[in-house]
Amino acid sequence: MKQILLHEVNGPLQLTDAVIQTCQAGEVVVDLRAAALNHRDVWIRQGQYARLQFPFVPGSDGAGFVEDQPVVINPGLQWGSNNNYQSESFQILGMPTNGTFAQKVVVPAEQIYPMPSHLSFEEAAAIPLAGVTAFRATVTQGKVKSTDRVLVTGIGGGVALWAMQFALASGAEVWVTSGNPDKLARAKSLGATGGFLYNDPDWIKVARQAGPIDLVIDGAGGNGLAQVMKICAPGGRIVSYGGTTGAIPQFSPQILFWKQLHLIGTTMGSPSDFSAMMDFINLHRIIPVVDRIFPLGACEQAYACMEEGRQFGKIVLQIPVE
Repeated sequence: MKQILLHEVNGPLQLTDAVIQTCQAGEVVVDLRAAALNHRDVWIRQGQYARLQFPFVPGSDGAGFVEDQPVVINPGLQWGSNNNYQSESFQILGMPTNGTFAQKVVVPAEQIYPMPSHLSFEEAAAIPLAGVTAFRATVTQGKVKSTDRVLVTGIGGGVALWAMQFALASGAEVWVTSGNPDKLARAKSLGATGGFLYNDPDWIKVARQAGPIDLVIDGAGGNGLAQVMKICAPGGRIVSYGGTTGAIPQFSPQILFWKQLHLIGTTMGSPSDFSAMMDFINLHRIIPVVDRIFPLGACEQAYACMEEGRQFGKIVLQIPVE
């Protein structure tokens, strides 16, 4: 079979031949048709993860066949028995365990879910890691309601777009932020009520005029997270799933306690989150936003696209049939 192999930090992504590993008891072989990139893949290649183990096959997201059944892979391994938080042995498919940038991958049978019939393999591959992260943030932790006014920051990335889609499907009014006016326009075309340019120094004033926010879904952290507290409604919820802009330099506990805000952390999702997400996608027939599709052999170009950060939606690799 063909696979992408990474041998070292910042090393080349090599398309190589390999023999599929032997299945152990309770495992299945997925004959992959599509895989999707996440920022995690780029950060691992750059050496920004602890306990890196080389060589390995990257990739967390994948869709394909188990025998004759179309399936999607849940990449969250060994979550543990408590739905509220992951176990110490929790890991994500694609490092150290060989991932989905290959024609075949071996995974535990309980990680396999039927693929939604209304999606292509490329669309289905766009679900797993970003989808379950967004679902847990928006639905499980954020407890989104149809009466909520929701703000999703950094629209264009995979998790942010999924959060917007889940909130919209729940009947909520959704606003977004971005540093790119074109991305705001794209979000509005998908159902967002409006958006704000976070690189505008007056964006908080503009957002305040639009009305208070009940639920914030944020993956950036930094000063932006401190700013959104100013536009939250009393009793509002702020769910943080990432920190791409770093620590919060202007954090004001006065706003937090005076408004009785709820600051909630979240990451990835439990097996029950993944199952509920798949049911939700099937019920509402949600179609993921795919920015572009590359062949497996063009993995370097796909990574470069992710690093540029200009995408609106998921970047997907099409896996050739063996």
